[in-house]
Amino acid sequence: MLSQRLVELFRWVDPGPDSSHLVSDTAGWWRDPEVLADLGPALAGLFPATRPTVVVAPEVSGLLLGPLVAVAAGAGFLPAYKDGGERRRVGALRWAETPPDHRGRRQRLGLDTVRLGPADRVLLVDDWVDSGAQLDALHRLVSGAGAEVVGAAAVVTTCPPAAAERLRLRALLTGDRL
Repeated sequence: MLSQRLVELFRWVDPGPDSSHLVSDTAGWWRDPEVLADLGPALAGLFPATRPTVVVAPEVSGLLLGPLVAVAAGAGFLPAYKDGGERRRVGALRWAETPPDHRGRRQRLGLDTVRLGPADRVLLVDDWVDSGAQLDALHRLVSGAGAEVVGAAAVVTTCPPAAAERLRLRALLTGDRL
């Protein structure tokens, strides 16, 4: 079963005495060919009746996970970018600031909303949703482009229940399993 394999391949890493928290290591998920083959269909399967036309996912891991879900859902893919990188981006992006995340930090996410319209049904995807801050920002961008957000799918959620309900978030695992 996929969820059990995700648990087996996950580990917490202590980055050392200067860190106040453990860091999640999900690299085993991306290394395992069976998990890689199953993730897209499993996440798309969390919303079987929604028929998304586009999957939107934030970089960095979303650039891998989003296309896997898009292919499984028979949808296109649109990446969301985090501000502050050195990478050049083609075309104009619309930006939204996140609410504070679990550490109180804010980020800016950019999306090419020219490629979205009122006929689009968007599934938001992320590997780990803790506060829901990034998904909140993406939801605003997608809605601002006139598209409909049909839900949000994640591999893991530790998101507060009220935020998960607002985002229509469904996940393969909850953090307490890890």
